[in-house]
Amino acid sequence: MICVSYEHTRELDKNLLDYIVPILMKATFAAGCFWGVESLFRQVKGVKSTQVGYTGGTLENPTYEDVCTGRTGHAESIQIDYDPSVVSYEELLKIFWSNHNPTTINQQGPDIGEQYRSVVFFHNLEQEKTAKELMEKLQPATFKRFGKKIVTEIVPAKTFFTAEEYHQRYLEKNGFAHCSSKLN
Repeated sequence: MICVSYEHTRELDKNLLDYIVPILMKATFAAGCFWGVESLFRQVKGVKSTQVGYTGGTLENPTYEDVCTGRTGHAESIQIDYDPSVVSYEELLKIFWSNHNPTTINQQGPDIGEQYRSVVFFHNLEQEKTAKELMEKLQPATFKRFGKKIVTEIVPAKTFFTAEEYHQRYLEKNGFAHCSSKLN
């Protein structure tokens, strides 16, 4: 039998906290060209990883070329793994809505087509509720800014197909600070 003092137990507990892996949550958004969206979210404290890809459509394992035809139903999207103890889902939504024009249907800047639509793909009912409530709350300010209401779709997450490797961290790999077009 091993005896451990209370002080020693407290010290062990403190050291164990260094080894606890945070529980990560997923967030999936579409806001136009995925390169700039990924670059933006990679800078957010609490975001642990990002992947760009395609979701929301019907074609299994689509390629970039498939999605660009506008016949797959997929949107260029980003999937984020984040630590909710550092950044909340609501904070991620605020970043999402403030960094693209959520009032245009199937368009962001010069990019036109269903693959460039604005979508929140929720992973659970709490995310759905948060997204719908925040969208409603942001409507007046968005209308003042763009002269139109938010048309972002809020739909259940479907299978996320990771984009080709050359799209991952594209701006970073190619020495660009941002995409050429910010907002309409």
